[in-house]
Amino acid sequence: MIPIVISGLRGDNQVEVVERKGIGHPDTICDALAEELSRNLCREYRSRFGLILHHNVDKALLCGGQSIPAFGGGSITAPIRIFLAGRAITRVGNDEIPISAIAAEGSKAWLKENLHALDSDRHVQVEPLIQQGSKDLRSLFARGGESGVLANDTSFGVGHAPLSAVERLVLAIEQRLHQRDRIADRPAWGEDIKIMAVRTGTQLTLTIACAMIGRYISGLDNYLEQEAALVERIRGYAIEHGFPDTEIFVNAANDAKSGNIYLTVTGTSAEAGDDGQVGRGNRVNGLITPCRPMSLEAAAGKNPVSHVGKIYNLLAARVAEALVAELPGVNEAHCFMVSKIGAPVSEPALVQVKLRIEEGLPEEQREPTYGIVADRLARVPELIDEVMAGRMMVF
Repeated sequence: MIPIVISGLRGDNQVEVVERKGIGHPDTICDALAEELSRNLCREYRSRFGLILHHNVDKALLCGGQSIPAFGGGSITAPIRIFLAGRAITRVGNDEIPISAIAAEGSKAWLKENLHALDSDRHVQVEPLIQQGSKDLRSLFARGGESGVLANDTSFGVGHAPLSAVERLVLAIEQRLHQRDRIADRPAWGEDIKIMAVRTGTQLTLTIACAMIGRYISGLDNYLEQEAALVERIRGYAIEHGFPDTEIFVNAANDAKSGNIYLTVTGTSAEAGDDGQVGRGNRVNGLITPCRPMSLEAAAGKNPVSHVGKIYNLLAARVAEALVAELPGVNEAHCFMVSKIGAPVSEPALVQVKLRIEEGLPEEQREPTYGIVADRLARVPELIDEVMAGRMMVF
């Protein structure tokens, strides 16, 4: 039997803080490249050996470059350096896996696909630092394989559902601004878009940082027009999500009179203004939500077979979603899952579920809750293909 604790969910929801670091933010870039490397390794291992081998490539550091931004152009004077570190099976018998090439090529391809003003060949240096994992963890992984999976860490995962209206709005803003048609329409708006939403009662304030791209802007007046257009675009999204009176600030630190403005060459602060690291950005639901339960685990780059730092965070979110969708009267759910290294992933050490219900007692939901948790744990193998295909949000 899975040990499950069920309790009521209460709390003050008068204040809500929600953040998202966009796809071009240095921290998100690190998460994305670590996850891209893990997915590519999974595909390579399966192609060569028929199964996924042990790896955890969840350590990445982005050291920002140097640039001279300017209206109508600008230049990169020192490249962005990205260090991809971690552990992975590098050789099986006489078969050597070209991990460095997989890491570099996958990273350049992702950057080219997602950052429209960045030249991934000239502006970025990718430096893979992947080494063979320790014998004990390789052995633990091999004993489990893809079927009888054993947890390779003592860790925990958390999830909540449903997303609030503010959380849905923050996700929608960044995702819609990242669409290809937006890039064709407004190429001056870079992908490094950071959103901070603060709701007090019914009043919502959005503070947006957007890396403007100098080559698409003719001068200061055009820059200010681009900012105004971005405000109006975001206001439209806010109205669609039920927040018609939202206060919106874009690039709030700008001082147009002195010419001190947020201007870039590539559309990311990684070119000069900021560095990045795996795990410092969005959680597996794509958000940073300090008013909700959160894990500090960096899910990106961890293997999807046995690393509970990834699996339990994804599963906990799915359990919470299922509890709300399938149990009548449940308006909100939180799920906490704890593992023990060496135990089957399908047998967590503890699961806690918190339910906000219309009437009745949480304990009355024990039997259906147990069924939902057991069902989702039995579906762990399905997560592997979903993660490999990029169908699950991980950052």
